[in-house]
Amino acid sequence: MSGRLLGRLDMLNLSDKHDSRNLGNGHSSAPSPLKLFGQAKKRINDIFREIGEYIYECDTFVQETLKVAQDLVTDDYAERVKGFKQKVDGIVEVLSRDHMKVVFFGRTSNGKSTVINAMLRDKILPSGIGHTTNCFLQVEGSDSNEAVLLTADSDTPKSINDIKQLAHALSNLKLDSNACIRILWPKDKCRLLKEDVILVDSPGIDVSPDLDNWIDAHCLDADVFVLVANAESTLMQTEKNFFHKVSSKLSKPNIFILQNRWDVSAIEEDIEAVRKQHMERNVQFLGKELNVVRPEDAETRVFFVSAREALMSRLHEDKGTPTPVGALQEGFQVRLFEFANFERTFEECISKSAVKTKFELHTERGKHISSNLRTVMEDVHQRSLQRRSTLDDQTKIVEEKNNELEFMVKQLKIVTGDIKEKIKDMVDNVERKVGSALNEEIHRLSIVVDEFDRPFHPDNLMLNIYKKELYSYVEEMLGRNMHGRCSRVLSKPVVETRQKIAEQMATLLKDKEKIQNKLPFPNRDFELMYRLDCRNLCADFHEDIEFRFSFGPTALMQRFFLPLKKQNYLVGGITTPQSQQPERTDVSQSSEVLVAMLSTFASVTSRTTVGAMVLVGMIAKAAGWRVIAVSGALYGLLYCYERLTWTNKAKERAFKRQYVEYASSKLRLIVDLTSSNCSHQVKQELTSTFSIVCHQVDLSKNQLQDEINKIQKDIDQLKDVTSKSKTLRNKADWLDSELKSFTNQYLQHEV
Repeated sequence: MSGRLLGRLDMLNLSDKHDSRNLGNGHSSAPSPLKLFGQAKKRINDIFREIGEYIYECDTFVQETLKVAQDLVTDDYAERVKGFKQKVDGIVEVLSRDHMKVVFFGRTSNGKSTVINAMLRDKILPSGIGHTTNCFLQVEGSDSNEAVLLTADSDTPKSINDIKQLAHALSNLKLDSNACIRILWPKDKCRLLKEDVILVDSPGIDVSPDLDNWIDAHCLDADVFVLVANAESTLMQTEKNFFHKVSSKLSKPNIFILQNRWDVSAIEEDIEAVRKQHMERNVQFLGKELNVVRPEDAETRVFFVSAREALMSRLHEDKGTPTPVGALQEGFQVRLFEFANFERTFEECISKSAVKTKFELHTERGKHISSNLRTVMEDVHQRSLQRRSTLDDQTKIVEEKNNELEFMVKQLKIVTGDIKEKIKDMVDNVERKVGSALNEEIHRLSIVVDEFDRPFHPDNLMLNIYKKELYSYVEEMLGRNMHGRCSRVLSKPVVETRQKIAEQMATLLKDKEKIQNKLPFPNRDFELMYRLDCRNLCADFHEDIEFRFSFGPTALMQRFFLPLKKQNYLVGGITTPQSQQPERTDVSQSSEVLVAMLSTFASVTSRTTVGAMVLVGMIAKAAGWRVIAVSGALYGLLYCYERLTWTNKAKERAFKRQYVEYASSKLRLIVDLTSSNCSHQVKQELTSTFSIVCHQVDLSKNQLQDEINKIQKDIDQLKDVTSKSKTLRNKADWLDSELKSFTNQYLQHEV
């Protein structure tokens, strides 16, 4: 491998530390740039839902006020509010359908379909040499698990297997080149489709004169265009002319250029000069001829890739099979990285562009609506203030009813305190029992792990599968054991306490016996839910199953001179409490002693050969050669025995022992959390029952309150109108600030 390729691979490895999508595999734990569109779409939808709710509040307020005070609200105001409601409903419907759209263009057989297939990680679109795609193919996400086709002449879904018959240029069934076939592909199979991206494949721009019709039908709502060029030739005038037409109808379209089939560079000479030539011409085309991007930024829109290699690599990677030898040319890693880099840059561009084109107009409309509603509410508020100033104080209070209401409130406070104490006692009891049960399960974790019986192999791939199954098994068994220990024991007391709460609260109500039988508290059984996420808890566990001779020099010195409580074979350790800091200091000091002794041992053993022979001779003279020979033979047999018995079974035992120690330490950290979670469930259950019966008490209180409110109905209605109109006016200001915040956050990015 050449030095240039090694340098690029070093750059690739460095990039992998910051972006997990290496070699174009598409799987990333890092946030996707496409999420910007999803976040903006969610935010603008949330805002317009707030606006819709606000208009509903305004409409309800206007209608109610119109019935009781026609001098405060006019019919014109009511009609204006209803009109705004229809507009917002239409905007919400449009926003729910908004998506990001990218269209791929290029000459025949340049690999447009292959590029899309590589991005989708599957052979969806027909591809091959010559003219293959006969019409437009639109790939969009579907919530269904099955892929289907939809054509313009029928609403009946067709099988995905019909794609070649309908869209392939060699098929006997010829569709018009301007026709579009929609491919509904499961979102779970492709990250792009899951993020509301639509990919559109096109016929070759050199086989049809209907380019203007193409642009009008399929390009006016596109956010990004991808020109797929053939790296074996220069950029053609046909390709340039098409994008000149696009640029004349759209203001500065976002265009990417893919120099496809760059795998030919592996067998060519002077490839850097060719790459430079392609880059200069592409930069000239984008930056100066089309003027869609600054010349200094144009290079970021040009990529040298091999879609065939990317597709083949991803297909074999997803299947878990190695790519056939010879299928990928030399330096394929750099081209795969270039393809992944294109996807990343493309995602950032399409997300920012779609946010601006899809949401900017709606944002302005939202500002107009909120401004008009604020004007209405401000006028109503000013009228109500003027009317209140002319009214005399007619407030009258029924003393008897108020005293009755006050007595009920005092009794409710006493009963509430007693019930809260019962709930607290039950919650504390549950927390203690769950914590005790979980600690017992941790102590017997080794038994659970020993019962796990799966094929064990030290190979990394097999070991990772073994770990996942072990984590799932331990999590399942711990949950099952905790359920057996706690749920049955604690469910009955919770149900009994719930019944007592309902009975005690019923004593505050009128007609107690009649109402008590109708209290709507739940009669269902209560069951605790446990969540012991062993997979995440032990995600940083690393085993040490390398062979270690138990009577080796290092092992013997550790055994006799460094009696540590634990061997530090676990990676990703546990945070040590402050109370254990002195112990860590002792361990550190002991480690220094061990290092010093090992250094001394190494110094002795590194003497000259003559010194070693003299030393051996002295030992032989003192003990005898036979004793040394027998001891050496026994030592060698002991080493061979341990080495031969270090089988997969022994490795599995060592692995399980290490895992038990590590998992136990991790689980001990969540004992308090788990017990608190269970106690919270009990508290929530009992509090829910308490809230239900409190609602019945509130109904009784409301009856008394309603009798008092009737006396002050007129004045209270006017106060309510004043207060509500002020609140709605202020809410209009808040909605306007939300729309401005959305504009600042999402609509002022450079595309």
